[in-house]
Amino acid sequence: MATSFRNASRLSRGLLYAVIALAFGGAALASPRRDEAVYHAVEADRAGALELLKSIVDVDSGSGDLAGGQRVEEILEAQLKASGAQVRYEPAEAANFPPNLVAVFHGNGKAKILIIAHVDTVFGPGTVAQRPFRIEADRALGPGVGDEKGGVINAVTALKILHDLGFKDYATITLLLDDSEELGSPGSTELIKTLARQNDVEFNMEPGDPPDALTVWRKGAADISIQVKGRSAHAGMVPQNGRNASVELVHQLAALEGKFPHTGDGTTVNLTVIKSGTRSNIIPDLGEATLDVRFRKPEDFDAVLAQIKAGVLPSIVPDTTITVATEGPEYPPLTENPQIDALGARAQAIYAELGKTVALSGNGGASESAVAMSVGTPALDGLGFVGDGFHTDHEWIDLSSVTPRMYLFTRLLMETGRSKPEKTPVH
Repeated sequence: MATSFRNASRLSRGLLYAVIALAFGGAALASPRRDEAVYHAVEADRAGALELLKSIVDVDSGSGDLAGGQRVEEILEAQLKASGAQVRYEPAEAANFPPNLVAVFHGNGKAKILIIAHVDTVFGPGTVAQRPFRIEADRALGPGVGDEKGGVINAVTALKILHDLGFKDYATITLLLDDSEELGSPGSTELIKTLARQNDVEFNMEPGDPPDALTVWRKGAADISIQVKGRSAHAGMVPQNGRNASVELVHQLAALEGKFPHTGDGTTVNLTVIKSGTRSNIIPDLGEATLDVRFRKPEDFDAVLAQIKAGVLPSIVPDTTITVATEGPEYPPLTENPQIDALGARAQAIYAELGKTVALSGNGGASESAVAMSVGTPALDGLGFVGDGFHTDHEWIDLSSVTPRMYLFTRLLMETGRSKPEKTPVH
């Protein structure tokens, strides 16, 4: 019932958002009539876009894969230069990551637009050899096809279409290809903030949620670790001399079960990684578990951390030490506000040109859009192709979403370029 009331509330606010969008930079909403020049360009470029998508999906580029990340960027660099971009590389801000590609397009209009897409995936070397890009019925599959190489191609193709149409009614459009998003963008966070401050709006190319939605809120993401220090010993000869870190770790984790939700729109806490022991004949002296925490507000994460620290139980294995630690949030939350809703309303009006509707929603997947918004730059997310199964071996995108999503993003760049969105003051 809560979901139904929320959706009804959003529908009832549609008129309000339309009014906001009219005031958002002083531009009228898009006409309900389809832009035939853009639509025909999208249709003409669709096959080429899918071929370009295949070429980058079929390159292993897991986070930290230097050669793979650079190869993907080289493929895209050629297309971006052909579309009129000035391309440069910014060194990664952390070790063992490829540089970040920045492509800048110069126009003669008002708005400065930042597009962020990431080329890294969660998949390791050799994944492409096992399951390369393929098309099955109305779906395209492959490692990173939706998260987020499909979104990368949507952005690159939209920029090509603007170039081919001679559209210059924007001040600048900057595309950042991030190489470390799946690990919290350690190689690009300061660059994202710098570029966001220099631009009026940020569009993020994460995939759209099925059946067809844009993302106006995202949860923040952080890890909390529970570490146990014990004492090693020969498991066969003198096990009594050891202090089993694994046993103590299991004891502490069992006490946490049921204290936090595992799913839902609010805070969630999930056990993801357990490490303990090195050999089967040694009592383990170290144990560590990682908890993935997703949250809607920064204070929600603080509350989870405090509760876990306060909930550490007396040890059942003598002489063991339990430590709760965190490096803090990898990404802050993306919080819906009137500026983001106005961008969403503008996108909905453009989709109506195709006789289609797109929802405005949110999810627990973190992204760079929250970093952009943290410095006051309004961000609209989920502008890639629609898909699902992300971070799994059955990840897919819906091929029927390719044409409408390419049209939507191309027109969104055009409509936004003609006006200068207002930024949110940062206090």
